[in-house]
Amino acid sequence: MNDKTERFNLDQYIAMKVKRARQEEGLKLTDVARISGISQGMISKIENAQVSTSLETLSKLCSAIGLPISKLFNDYDRPDGGAHFTKSGEGLEVVRRGTDKGHTYQLLTYQRGGKRNFEPFLVSMDDVSEVFPTFSHPGEEFIYILKGKIIYRHGNHLYEMGPGDSLTFDAETPHGPEQLLEVPLQLLSIINYGDEYDD
Repeated sequence: MNDKTERFNLDQYIAMKVKRARQEEGLKLTDVARISGISQGMISKIENAQVSTSLETLSKLCSAIGLPISKLFNDYDRPDGGAHFTKSGEGLEVVRRGTDKGHTYQLLTYQRGGKRNFEPFLVSMDDVSEVFPTFSHPGEEFIYILKGKIIYRHGNHLYEMGPGDSLTFDAETPHGPEQLLEVPLQLLSIINYGDEYDD
């Protein structure tokens, strides 16, 4: 699939939607011409974006193929959005408390400036005998174990966790790995700052 979303002008967009709706209904051009009272040649031109049609003609055409005219324009001119795609292994490697203990942190999405509501990290650990620091920071944190086994501390509670296990907690309370049971360990950590955190 191409990375760039193809942008249609209005005639091309109408052509694509009308043709697709007609084909999904199993209708031939001759059927639609008979039901709508629009010539077969005109329908063909609309479906090939060779003509700009009036709203009246478009309304008749949409009725004939069972496509509400309001639905016809549903997806047209939708904002592009601001998705941030990070390929496997291409997260931004960052230094955090714990980096000096052999932990690797990959920030999976980032933005410059402005308000940040959350940060997702891919955390990797591979030293079974390491002594771990505890962490305390603003926000709420969610961790999900992808690989390996760990005993994870949150306050006075210890959780034995393996692949597929998750934990959500108040990040102000001291927390962190207590013991690695099976390495390499890989976990997804998402810190949610809510509305209170600004760069």
